[in-house]
Amino acid sequence: MTSEMNAFKIDWSSRSKLRGPGDRSIGELLVRLRDRLAPKSQGISISYVDDRTMRKLNREHRGINQTTDILSFPAKPEKGAWQHLGDLVISLPMAEKMAKKLGVSRRREIETLVIHGFLHLCGHDHEKDAGDMLELQQNLEREFLSEEPLPMSLKRGRKPGSKVKKLKDGTRVVVTGRAATALVRKQKVKKVKAVKKAVKQKKTEQKPKRGPGRPRKVVAEQGPKASAKRVVHRRRSPRPRSGVIS
Repeated sequence: MTSEMNAFKIDWSSRSKLRGPGDRSIGELLVRLRDRLAPKSQGISISYVDDRTMRKLNREHRGINQTTDILSFPAKPEKGAWQHLGDLVISLPMAEKMAKKLGVSRRREIETLVIHGFLHLCGHDHEKDAGDMLELQQNLEREFLSEEPLPMSLKRGRKPGSKVKKLKDGTRVVVTGRAATALVRKQKVKKVKAVKKAVKQKKTEQKPKRGPGRPRKVVAEQGPKASAKRVVHRRRSPRPRSGVIS
């Protein structure tokens, strides 16, 4: 989806089950950011994705194998070409989690992410400066949103000790506390049972199979063919009779 606001082209795309804000919600914010920070730029792209896609992008472009809330990809168009500012990729599941932690709406959290990402597109980097970017971000939030800025130093991600549980329908949820402890205990029991089953199966395969009844005795043969011994029965001589001859 594409929109043009005051000759500033905004391309929208979404690959997430959740719904992110569009022109009516944050379109004006993007135009004001352009006017203040990059007046010569002519367009920007906003993409909403899920955590799986965000993790893949973060691994490919930053070498970090985990999801994050926003990634900024600045464009460097040549002189005379279309002045595309760059692309912002926002994880809606991460924005939803952070909004719940901070007690604000998903839109409010995304407004902060958009300002943060827009500053990156303009060349700012909070990892290299002395806090100038985050200070500017806070000032822009107060001016453009008429609200106090949201904290960016809050740890974004799962709570320590939390576990991911797979439900019967295939979806995954994060559990904490007793539920996480029970899940770990259940996984250990399954692992022990699997090991015992494998050992038992191995022992069964090693035992020779016997048919019903008593096993036959195997007689070792001598030579190629063992010849049976011939038994000779001697005939007994008749018992001598008495001395009387008839």
